[in-house]
Amino acid sequence: MSTSTFLHRVVEVDPGLRISYIDSAPGGSETPKGVILLIHGFPQTSYQFRHVITPLSEAGYRVLAPDYRGAGGSSKPLTGFTKSIMAHDLVRLLDALEIHEKAHVVGVDIGGMVAFALAARHPSRVASVNWGECPLPGTSVHEEDRTTNAVQQFHFIFHCESDLAVALVTGRERIYLSHFFQKIAYNTAAITDEALDHYVRAYEQPGALRCAFETYRAFIEDADELRDLVSANGKLRVPALSLSGDRSRHRDTAERMFAEVHEAGTYKVALVPDAAHYITEENPEGFVKETLKFIERVTGSSS
Repeated sequence: MSTSTFLHRVVEVDPGLRISYIDSAPGGSETPKGVILLIHGFPQTSYQFRHVITPLSEAGYRVLAPDYRGAGGSSKPLTGFTKSIMAHDLVRLLDALEIHEKAHVVGVDIGGMVAFALAARHPSRVASVNWGECPLPGTSVHEEDRTTNAVQQFHFIFHCESDLAVALVTGRERIYLSHFFQKIAYNTAAITDEALDHYVRAYEQPGALRCAFETYRAFIEDADELRDLVSANGKLRVPALSLSGDRSRHRDTAERMFAEVHEAGTYKVALVPDAAHYITEENPEGFVKETLKFIERVTGSSS
């Protein structure tokens, strides 16, 4: 898979809020097939998609990979970390780039939560949604991860005490981030020293850890918003894919979680082989294959 260096651009999507993003044009001379929006997770940035952007572009898609608010090259605001607000930021990004066609939205980890929020709250902007490797706040799976699986998911609670978490992790970013990559990756060699250096530099930026932890502290509000949304509008009807690593603990709960929030018959479940949590880095080829297969099934096109 390509590891090209991508040009980051920055656009102000709201007064004082800048979003940094990668914009990769579709390859070849064919008519572009559409737009793919990639949303990263923690403890990563848009850099996590470095292996998959070029193959997706070469398949005929315009690929956008932003750093969501608080991460990477984007602004580090004090508030606004519910996934509905973070999703709205990305709708504003599409508006700023004058992208009016429906996008194929792909999110992993925290990015999966943002992807679901975008599809649920802005369905007219979404052609399909592919999300996974996260327990969605408001589902029974998320509640289990805060209680029954609290040792495995200790950071769900720790990050809620964001001031304390920032104080304890500052200056120890490499130790802390390494813990996650070593603990929940299957192909640990995929997170090279170069990649780890990149993520450590990103989270050493002033405000970056605070913002990251605030995305977790917002989970309770996210859960309330999801329950209200499903109660008012019903389950999501946008074509959806649950994508997990076949070595990930999340694979076993994905079907049950999707059934809670997606209309029956509108979603599929797939696995990326030889990968655990960090599917875009542990097996980028498998991620691209499953992502394109799903999009092409939705659109009726083929590469």
